[in-house]
Amino acid sequence: MQQWRVGIGEAGSRLDKFLAGHDRLHSRARAVSALRRGKIFLNDREATASDAGRLLDAGDIVRLWMDRPGSSRTRRALGEHHDLPIVFEDDALVVLNKPAGLLAVPLEARGEARSVFEDLKDYLLRRGRRRPLVVHRIDRDTSGLVVFAKSAAAREGLKAQFKRREAERVYLAVVYGHPAPRSGTWRDRLAWDERALIQRETHSRDPRGKEATSQYRVVERLRGAALVEVRLVSGRRHQIRLQARLRGHTLVGEQRYSAGPGPFKTIAFPRQALHAWRLAFKHPVAGRELRFEAPLPDDMQGLIERLRRTR
Repeated sequence: MQQWRVGIGEAGSRLDKFLAGHDRLHSRARAVSALRRGKIFLNDREATASDAGRLLDAGDIVRLWMDRPGSSRTRRALGEHHDLPIVFEDDALVVLNKPAGLLAVPLEARGEARSVFEDLKDYLLRRGRRRPLVVHRIDRDTSGLVVFAKSAAAREGLKAQFKRREAERVYLAVVYGHPAPRSGTWRDRLAWDERALIQRETHSRDPRGKEATSQYRVVERLRGAALVEVRLVSGRRHQIRLQARLRGHTLVGEQRYSAGPGPFKTIAFPRQALHAWRLAFKHPVAGRELRFEAPLPDDMQGLIERLRRTR
């Protein structure tokens, strides 16, 4: 990843013009393309094409993530490269280790953004199989395990386990500060804001509110941060990201839920430091238990090593 600090003489420049400099991307067209493809971060926040005309301040940090997964112009099918490994596959389901930067499922608002669903669909259709069916999702900039079904019966069987809270979903996160006590339970009532597309804390009388429960354990104390294991009991959208922030332990790299108590944005990292590490459930057809673990990706491992060295 390349990065540049905006100097005093460049303050007031448009972001696309800054990126087009001869020692950066060399042209405005390349700058706009990089913005459209999710390769540019401004002060650790992902910049989009709508930010092209944003005026920069002295001291701003502009980063270029050239090989960000999912930012390639040409979509390649699953199995033809190594950034979408199949962890497990049989006639009923497929488990993938999704890299950060790819959507799990296509979104209308990001119609051109690559998703593991579309790659998996191409992969299955080329082998004469039906398109995959969605069981659950993880966020675009969260890495880790996600399962898709190959039949309606398999999907219903898996979704029923998730609904009954029988499936095991464990995440690893790097958060600011050192949660105390070192293990415990987070319980909140959350409501999804359809307009802002964020999760909000709400009160017990709110009819939109739903219970959100997570069990956490501090795995390792780091410099100004901690590696935390979080086991989902319920599975609300953005649940870990908001619950951590509500307790003053915002995820490192978090952009959407970075307001509130506690420090944030002092450790450079281009995405929320969250990884879907373990996934376990019963096979929807055979009934046997399946358990998978995905090692931390290189970027999170590098973050942890950096914070260990500075202790």
